[in-house]
Amino acid sequence: MTPVSEAGGSSWVSTGQLPTPAVVQGLVEEAHAHFASVEQGSLADYIPALAAASPASFGISVAATTGATFHAGDWAVPFSIQSLSKPFLFALVCEAIGEQLARDALGVNSTGLPFNSVLAVERTVEGLSNPMVNAGAIATTSLVPGEDAAAQWRFIEHGLSRFAGRRLAVDEAVYRSEQATNAGNEGIASLLSAHQQLWSDPATAIDLYTRQCALLVTAEDLALMACTLANGGRQPRSGEQVIAPLICRRVLAVMVTAGLYETSGDWLYQIGLPGKSGVSGGMITVAPGKGALASWSPPLDEAGNSVRGQLTAQFLSERLGLNLFDSRPSRDVTADSP
Repeated sequence: MTPVSEAGGSSWVSTGQLPTPAVVQGLVEEAHAHFASVEQGSLADYIPALAAASPASFGISVAATTGATFHAGDWAVPFSIQSLSKPFLFALVCEAIGEQLARDALGVNSTGLPFNSVLAVERTVEGLSNPMVNAGAIATTSLVPGEDAAAQWRFIEHGLSRFAGRRLAVDEAVYRSEQATNAGNEGIASLLSAHQQLWSDPATAIDLYTRQCALLVTAEDLALMACTLANGGRQPRSGEQVIAPLICRRVLAVMVTAGLYETSGDWLYQIGLPGKSGVSGGMITVAPGKGALASWSPPLDEAGNSVRGQLTAQFLSERLGLNLFDSRPSRDVTADSP
C-alpha cells in the first residue's frame, strides 16, 4: 500500500507490479498462439468500412505503469478506435467541467441494454444512461468545451492524443462510411435533445462523435491509453499528467459497470477488471496501479465485443495476477482470536 495525497488529504491506495518482463512477454505470446485459431464471431458489417476487415487480424499489447510494453501479433496495425474513445472522452469532460457535474448530467448506472439502444434514454424521466453507451457518449460529446465545432474537435483530438502519447489521425474512409450509416445515432441524438439531455446542436454532437470514433490507433496505443488510467492519470511514456487521479477512479468505476454493455456482469465475473470494447474489434482492460492490456481482433460476439479479446483478457488476467477480487487467506492470527 502506498500513501497518496488528494484534495488536501491523505489516503492509501492499492498498488502492485506486473511479473518480470520475460514472464509478461512469454504469456502475451502464449495467449496469441492459443487464441489465434479461434474462428467464432462476426464482423461489424453494419458499417461498410469495418466489414472489410480481415477476420484473421489479431494483436495483443500490454503496457506497464513503468512505460514498458509487450506485444504479439498485429499489435502495430492501425484500426479505428470506435467505442474505445468513450472512457477517455468522459475523463476529459470530467476534468473540464467537474466529475460531479458530469455524473449529474450523464448518469453512471448500467442500462443492461445493447450499446445502441434508445430505451436507455426512454426508460428514465431524466433521459440519463451512462457514458459507455452511444446515448451517453453522444451526450458527453455535447459537453465538450469550445466556442464552436472546430474548437471542440481540437479539444477531443488533442485530449485523446495526450492519452496515447502521440498525435492521432482520423481514418477518413471510416469517418465517411459511418456518416453514411448514422441513422441510429441521429435518432438517439434527437431523442436526447427532446429530453433536454443534449448541450449542443444534435448535428454537431453526432459529427464530433462520429469523427472521434474514426481516430486511428494501434493495440500499443490503446494499451498506453488504458495504462494512463491505471497510472493515476499520468501517461507512462510522456510523463504528462493527462487527468487527475480522482477522475481515473470515476472513469474506471463506470467501465466496471457498463464497459461491455449488457454483458458487463459476465465480464466482471470472469475477468474482474475495468474493461471496454469497440466494434472494430479493439478491447482494453485496466489493472489499477499495475498496467493495462489491449487487443485487436475484429470478429465480435452478439453483444459487439471481440471474441478473441475476451478470451485474451481472461487468460492474461488470471496468469498475470490482475483480478481485483483475488485474495488469499491471511496466515496471521490475532491475539484475541478465539
